[in-house]
Amino acid sequence: MTPHAPSPTSALFVADNLALDFINTRYGVGEQLQECLVTDRSVVDWLGAAGVLPDGVHAAPRGLLALALALRTSARTLVEAALSATGADADVVNDVLEKGRGRTALQWDASAARFTRTTQGRGHDAASLLAPVAEALVQLLADADLQLVRQCEGDACSLLFHDLTKSHRRRWCSMAVCGNRMKVAAFRARRKDG
Repeated sequence: MTPHAPSPTSALFVADNLALDFINTRYGVGEQLQECLVTDRSVVDWLGAAGVLPDGVHAAPRGLLALALALRTSARTLVEAALSATGADADVVNDVLEKGRGRTALQWDASAARFTRTTQGRGHDAASLLAPVAEALVQLLADADLQLVRQCEGDACSLLFHDLTKSHRRRWCSMAVCGNRMKVAAFRARRKDG
């Protein structure tokens, strides 16, 4: 089975977390499997839609798709490991963080007669473009309440989300998609039995 080709609207941003939305770029099961990251350009487009693409990026750097897929696989493995309280290899994430981070430098500012901190922006290589995703994953796994990271309860839905609702009772990736579908199915089952 081949995943369906992505369309501009196939990426879902329902997780309330950049790292989980990135993991969710491959979703669905069986014939409904969707793969949003199929070319270097599709990764750039997703980063743009997610709001983390730096200004001035017009072309996808070489190796972006391969690194994105490796990062996504590692991210899913790490989230699943954290949810089951087991360890997992974080080398891919750490590599993206190391190679993709901006540089902080100390410079003398003659007009102010003092030293100032300058931060040189990230480059436009693959690791630099994916660094915000890796940073979001680190923040999720190290700082967030992982009991609030859940998988949608919808039938055949593989999407993950971070439950940021006040009551922490979110059950579906999206009420408009899985929530309504599950409520309609439950209603029909009750009518059939009644």
